[in-house]
Amino acid sequence: MGDKIHQPLGQDRKPGRKPAGGSKRDWSAPLLVAATLCLVIGGAAWVAVSGAGIVTIETAVRFDLPQATTPDEIAAADPVLPDASSGPVAGTPAAPAPDAALNSLHGRSGAEIATTLGDDGEEINKITPVTRPDGRPVLLTPPGRVGQTPRLAHLPDPAIIQETPLGPLPVRGADDERAFDIYARPWSGARGARVVIIVGGLGLSQTGTQHAIATLPEEITLAFAANGNSLQRWMQEARRAGHEILLQIPFEPFGYPANDPGTGTLTVAAGAQSNLDDLHTAMARITNYTGITNFMGGRFLADSQALEPIMRDLAGRGLMFVDDGTSAQSLTDHFAKTLGIPFAASDMVLDAVQERGSILAKLDDLERIARRNGVAIGVASAFEVSVDAIRTWSEEARARGIEIVSASAVADDPEK
Repeated sequence: MGDKIHQPLGQDRKPGRKPAGGSKRDWSAPLLVAATLCLVIGGAAWVAVSGAGIVTIETAVRFDLPQATTPDEIAAADPVLPDASSGPVAGTPAAPAPDAALNSLHGRSGAEIATTLGDDGEEINKITPVTRPDGRPVLLTPPGRVGQTPRLAHLPDPAIIQETPLGPLPVRGADDERAFDIYARPWSGARGARVVIIVGGLGLSQTGTQHAIATLPEEITLAFAANGNSLQRWMQEARRAGHEILLQIPFEPFGYPANDPGTGTLTVAAGAQSNLDDLHTAMARITNYTGITNFMGGRFLADSQALEPIMRDLAGRGLMFVDDGTSAQSLTDHFAKTLGIPFAASDMVLDAVQERGSILAKLDDLERIARRNGVAIGVASAFEVSVDAIRTWSEEARARGIEIVSASAVADDPEK
């Protein structure tokens, strides 16, 4: 070591050899990382733009998709629709205009469905998309459901529609689906006092109809007069607003024709076939109603020979009957029990006196009936004073624990 004992360590080392070409660095590793990132980002962008490879599987439902499934076919098999409030999703087709015909098919007509049992005994439905001639996505709706998807509530369900020369008529579906169930407004199912309020006469006055739909809470059931105007337009507005609807049919009252319910009135003297023709003509004017209710009809509803063909027709079409309660001699409840028709009857008319104080007092009486019996039904007409009073009372009643439900929620259904 000699005189190098005081020399700093390491200074006797020879300098390392520089790579050929001077101070060049090895770029292979950074290039590999950059290429990998490009592949990941590019692949994510392609999936986001094309929408491919996205399949939703819900509990106990399996979707068997062909290996060459296209993005549109995958979208058709997926029953979960994006929330309209969240805005458009990349890769999904634009939503149709509100009045455009949306290709909606019932589950058993829009897909191949095979039912099997799992190892634990749970029923499993395997749904395979079928060829769609127009190439557009479709919504596959399961059988046996209650209520419509809110986005489709203004459109008739093809499973329970019969096209006739008069127009579309409600019929029972292939799996015995009923308009009474499919067009019904769901409710909480909770115990407690329930009140049904039916506001009728919609379609007779354009301004009155518009005011009622825009003003009344969505829990109020709306009844459209069969001889009203622009019924299809108003029906769609009401369904979009969340209302359950009924079709209001004019029946012969005592004192007819001096006491005349209007065009298309079903009369005792007309005979069964003529009355059925008038009934079907009225039914074909709109769709998406759970049943019919009477406008007047004291004489007709008390005549068993005149009433029976009408009630049998309703039973075969899966509709309910709501009696407005104005005729003590009505036989509708007896035929409903005999023929298996969902049925409800009103407890009182709320606006026989068209004065705000009187209507509010009647609504308070209706609440007392509901607290005593569990259920109460009141009917009113779409007068401005009636609509405004019902809206005010409904807001206050909810705060008192009253649940306002649709007519179908309280109907006596012999099939259940």
